[in-house]
Order: sequence, then C-alpha cells, then structure tokens
Amino acid sequence: MSSPISRALVAATATAGLALLATGTAAAHVTASSPGATQGGYGVVTFNVPTESETAATTKLTVQLPGVSSARPEPIPGWSAKVDKNDKNQVTAVTWAADPGAPGVGPGLFQRFALSVGPLPKQATVSLPATQTYSDGKVVVWDQATTPGADEPEHPAPTLTLAASKGGDEHGMAATAESDDHGSDDTARWLGGVGLVLGALGAALGLGSLIRSRRS
Repeated sequence: MSSPISRALVAATATAGLALLATGTAAAHVTASSPGATQGGYGVVTFNVPTESETAATTKLTVQLPGVSSARPEPIPGWSAKVDKNDKNQVTAVTWAADPGAPGVGPGLFQRFALSVGPLPKQATVSLPATQTYSDGKVVVWDQATTPGADEPEHPAPTLTLAASKGGDEHGMAATAESDDHGSDDTARWLGGVGLVLGALGAALGLGSLIRSRRS
C-alpha cells in the first residue's frame, strides 16, 4: 500500500513532467525577438527557428513584414536571402533558403535568422507570420493570433513587443551621433592647429630674445 508521501512524490513528478513537456513544446515554436526595439524605430529582429521534424531538415523560412522601408538580412553561410517589395517599394517579406547541397537545419537543431529592419510600426505589438518548409516537402505556417488569457494556439505567429518611442529612433540617433563625432573631430583639428601656430610663435620669440641677449 502506498503512503501519502509516495503518492505526493508521484503527483509532483507528473506535474514537473507536464511542465517540462509544455516548455519544450513552446520552445519549438518559431519566435521573434528584438530587445530594445521601439515603436517607429529601427532594430535587429532575430527569428529563432527550431526543426521539429525527426527525419527532415528546415530548408526555407519566409517571414511577412508590415511594409517597412528597409530590411537587410544578415548573411548566413549555406543560405541565400531574398527580399520582396510591393509597388510602393516597401519590403513585405524576406525568404531564406538553404543553398543547393547545404544541409539546412537538421533534426534536433535550430537556426537564428537576423534582420535589420525599420521603421517598425507605431504600435505596442506587431505580428510577423512565418512559413517554415522542410526537406521532405512539409510546410508549417506560423500565423495564428495569440489571445491574452486564452490557451496558446498550435502555430502562433512570431510576435514582437515594442517599447514606446522616446522622441527618436535608433537610426536617427545613430545619424546624430555620427554628426556629433564629425563636429568634435573638426573642433579638435582646429584647436590643434591654433596650438601649433602659438607654439611656433612662442619658439620664434624665444629664439629672438636669445639672439639679442648674446649680441648685447
């Protein structure tokens, strides 16, 4: 006959197992992250793409973008990237595809796909639906909306949470910093030139005084 302690241990073990299973399932989703990204700003979005199949590799990933003006994929060895634009020259999607003969993302592995993008929408959250293609032809679409307080859908769309803008974006701040650096360099050069002229003048006056003293 089992004791209350034994039954409690069994229950605790089962609960922990379910929790780990749920965590593993959530971790297998295609997700997007961009720490520090702000509404209306520029940022680097990283898509984490795990291969859920036990026999096939991930060979292609397509992500949908909300019509941004700039999107620059980070080069990945063994992969090519294609940027799609609409008639307004806005970037609407980016597709990464494994090169012919490349292994792709094998079973039990994951790959990061980074994208410098902006300006991001001026809203608290932005959905970036993704389509994952496997070497055996299977296609998984990650586009389901997540509702607060409800169970997570089977294939949730990668979603970013954007901080409120602080009056400027990273792109503008970088340009301002670059301008300030140029201004500081110009000022430093000007002051350095003045210092050299004054030094030369002081040396000339000192030499003249020395010659006059020797003559006297």
